Amino acid sequence: MTDRIQTARSLPSHKPCLTAVLRMANLRPTRQRVALAELLFGGPHRHVSAEQLHGEATDAKVGVSLATIYNTLHQFHQAGLLREVAVDASRSYFDTDTSDHHHFYVEDEQRMIDIPASSVEFAALPDAPKGMKVSHVDVVIRVRKAQG
Repeated sequence: MTDRIQTARSLPSHKPCLTAVLRMANLRPTRQRVALAELLFGGPHRHVSAEQLHGEATDAKVGVSLATIYNTLHQFHQAGLLREVAVDASRSYFDTDTSDHHHFYVEDEQRMIDIPASSVEFAALPDAPKGMKVSHVDVVIRVRKAQG
């Protein structure tokens, strides 16, 4: 059993609170959504891929398919409960911290590290296309372990 699952099981359940959060986000608090919300939000902020969450759900004996995991993560993102960070066309991470910030992506380890928004400065942003506005800026800086 992973440390995260063991820690989540040793902490008191947040189900009543998470049920209310899901309802406020206009999401029906199904058994699977509540169980996945407990895995996602039961500890400190973190970044998780669908595959990682599926593994945690399996370890926690939450019967849920990978397709349901993807659907739930996207529903949570659309409801504003998660932030999606696309690393490339085939890999996204879901961040439980929805505040303004950026990320390092550690390529060797396939993991994300937060960068405070104040640590990244822009001289200027281009004007948004006519009739649009910039909603947010995501910066992902790819890093690798230094050789030697």
